[in-house]
Order: sequence, then C-alpha cells, then structure tokens
Amino acid sequence: MPTATWTISELSKEFDITPRTIRFYEDQGILSPARQGRNRVYVARDRTRLKLALRGKRLGLQLAEIRDLIDMYDGPMDTTAQLKHYLSVLKAQRETLEQQKHDIEEILGEILTQQVQCEMLLSKKA
Repeated sequence: MPTATWTISELSKEFDITPRTIRFYEDQGILSPARQGRNRVYVARDRTRLKLALRGKRLGLQLAEIRDLIDMYDGPMDTTAQLKHYLSVLKAQRETLEQQKHDIEEILGEILTQQVQCEMLLSKKA
C-alpha cells in the first residue's frame, strides 16, 4: 500500500500558508521532508507536525514551546506526561492572555476618558 505524500505546494494550499513558512519550520527542525531530486516530499508525520505547529502558533505559543510539545509525540506511547505538559503550557498561556486582556481593557478605558475630555474641551470652544 503506497504511503501518502505531499509536496510543499500541496501543504501550503491545504493550510493556507506560504511555502516560505513551511521552509521556516524545516529550518527549525519541526519538519524533515525527504527529497526526490530537488523536490521536498512530505509524509503524514510531517503533515501532522505542521498542523500542530500552526495550532501552537494560533494559540500564541513560543516556537520553543511548540517544538517541545511536538517532539513529545515522537516519544513513548503513554501520553500521560505529554498531556500534563501540554495542560501546563495551555494554563500558562491562558494566564498570560487573561492578563493582556485585562491590560487592554484598562487602556481602552483610559482612551475613552481622554476622548471624552477632548470632546468636552472642544465643545466649550465652539
């Protein structure tokens, strides 16, 4: 039974990313395609690792965190340690984002206050 493979163009279309992005993940050691002449050939493992890397990026994780999490899937079949580590990374990221959300809400409140003050000053001059 033949193994499913993909080209860089096929993966870039499927995930709506540029070939340059895929090459970046190669340079970072996340993907390691085979070569047929000058062409890269990606197997299911590469496709899964790319999908996980893009998910990590969407979650706002650092590249080192993404790489660590992805590399854990190449380890033993018992996923308990992997899931616990992933949960701790997600918890830390959630706390960071909640703090950023709080900070943004405070800044938006300050901006609104400044806008109201400016509008009041302008209305007095009219």
